Amino acid sequence: MFSRAGFCLTETFMRLLKYFPPFEAVTLNRLTVPVFSRRLTVLSRSGPSGVLRSGSSSTNRQMPKKEKATDSVPQVKGRQPVSGAAEAEASCPVARDKSGAVTITVRAKPGSKHSGITDVSAEAVGVSIAAPPTDGEANAELVRYLAEVLELKKSHVSLDKGSRSRDKLIRVDSSLSPEEVLRRLREAAG
Repeated sequence: MFSRAGFCLTETFMRLLKYFPPFEAVTLNRLTVPVFSRRLTVLSRSGPSGVLRSGSSSTNRQMPKKEKATDSVPQVKGRQPVSGAAEAEASCPVARDKSGAVTITVRAKPGSKHSGITDVSAEAVGVSIAAPPTDGEANAELVRYLAEVLELKKSHVSLDKGSRSRDKLIRVDSSLSPEEVLRRLREAAG
């Protein structure tokens, strides 16, 4: 049932563990196998003789509380707090990525009567698309429409992320600055 090192359990032993409900987990050296219950049984080798001994303990412990952020700037999980001009730049839907290309965060609304930019907010550019969201038709129409609005060739505009989502990231490979792209998008929005 055990390998030479004592770390691996066979599949048969794992199946048998589900028939012993009073134990929550079985630990052999560093391997823990979970089983549903409220108690924890630990098996470990004691001393050079390798005799197995068991002990149990309760697992009803409280998790430590997280400390609240005391900064005046709200913290977002996974991001560093930003302030001032950096916050205005970070909240813009048009930015420059690491490779130097301009990216546009788009919130697509497929199935509309006409293609058009509905709004330019701090999070994303809302674009209604005159194509159904099937077989990539809406994505192709979105790329075509944004190339028309930005007065670029269609080959300079591509879908970077979000091919099956309403939230998309569009990549613009041209000499346009993010400010110029944002200006053209706002003009098209009216």
